[in-house]
Amino acid sequence: MAITRFAPSPTGYLHIGGLRTSLYSYLWARKTKGQFKLRIEDTDTQRNNEEAMKAIIEAFEWVGLNYDGEVEYQSKRLDIYTKYINQLLKEDKAYYCYMSKEELDALREEQTLKKETPRYDGRYRDFKGTPPAGIEPVVRIKAPQEGNICFEDGVKGAMNFDANQVDDFVIARSNGMPTYNFVVAIDDALMGITDVIRGDDHLTNTPKQIVIYNALGFDVPKFYHVPMINNPEGKKLSKRDGAMDVMQYKNEGYLPEALLNFLVRLGWSNKDQEIFSMQEMLDLFDPKNINKSASAYNEEKLKWLNAHYIKNVSNERLAKELEFFGCVLHGHDKKEMILDLCKERAQTLVELKVSIDGILDTPTSYEDKGVNKFVKEDTLAMLNEYMALLESNQSTLHLACDYELITKPFIETKQLKFPQLFQPIRIALTGGTQAPSVYDIMAILGYSETISRLNKAITKNFQN
Repeated sequence: MAITRFAPSPTGYLHIGGLRTSLYSYLWARKTKGQFKLRIEDTDTQRNNEEAMKAIIEAFEWVGLNYDGEVEYQSKRLDIYTKYINQLLKEDKAYYCYMSKEELDALREEQTLKKETPRYDGRYRDFKGTPPAGIEPVVRIKAPQEGNICFEDGVKGAMNFDANQVDDFVIARSNGMPTYNFVVAIDDALMGITDVIRGDDHLTNTPKQIVIYNALGFDVPKFYHVPMINNPEGKKLSKRDGAMDVMQYKNEGYLPEALLNFLVRLGWSNKDQEIFSMQEMLDLFDPKNINKSASAYNEEKLKWLNAHYIKNVSNERLAKELEFFGCVLHGHDKKEMILDLCKERAQTLVELKVSIDGILDTPTSYEDKGVNKFVKEDTLAMLNEYMALLESNQSTLHLACDYELITKPFIETKQLKFPQLFQPIRIALTGGTQAPSVYDIMAILGYSETISRLNKAITKNFQN
């Protein structure tokens, strides 16, 4: 039974790398009948953003990753951290360091000139003298000075850090505020976290956190460090490539299940399978099968997945999703027909809305290029004859096949090519040439609206 967590800092909005990490953590907890917890790491009060906190929780609600218990906020746990800092000081596992900023800067400059790795030299580790005046000390932990810090990473395998790579790092600043690595280790231990799944940018933090676990006698969790998501060129993902706020994906018309399906495959696979329901993810996911190498963001793959889900979710669900974009179909007598037609061509809900609007909204202008190409001297006369045909068959026109039944003989009799009739009709009904089947459009609009739009185009001579 795995107890996992996702622990974002509220300094910005939740991006897809964070969402992927939380998805992996969620799947592993649910698969093992464990728990998935959400913790907001907000001890850095100068960088915290109230709106970002709300956006993180909103993103979780949108994609449906439900967490167990209440959201934990580190800012409400300061007394707990102080207790453990004092415990380490009392047990001589931590100490006050009175080194000034100037001294620390001078030490780093000297080490850099010697081509040494800049690190604290431990000068106050066993200090027993009189503290220098005017210095508010930090608290440093006594890190091991020899040996190795080892752990088995579930993704990367055996990890071995020389202990001298980890100096006596700060666990509490001069104002008493605990530092990141300290509070993370405390929280993970007290929340009972058994499996930590996170980005491999945290890999270098792990030895420090193990030092804290060992100093306090806590069990060390299992770590899985997940490689980053790169852009198609193999470089760090930018906003232009897709590293944007998760909720922006909603604004751009992606369904949450498409985004989760896309993300689960960015670093994990099950043979050649591409489409995964949530249940399949839960059945098949195992963090030990996460790829060791970085994955590449592929916008076309995301759009392909989104198109798949748009085609396969219920029309009732689509109608509800479209309300977010101001497209209201509930109560429309042709709702099913409209959605069945338009969803076949849409990769996003935004495209779906545009396609629907293109049919339902009466055109206020006509595409010049299409008019110039398809509206000829005899086009208006042909359309008038066609409208007369529609009028004489008005009572039989309900479905697309009804329009097709009377139109094909008309085309054959007039010896027309399909574009000669259909493109002028398509322009008259929608304003452009890139629309679905004319038969379907006329069936959706109905006889009266079809005639009205054809008459308007003829009256205006297709002029804008």
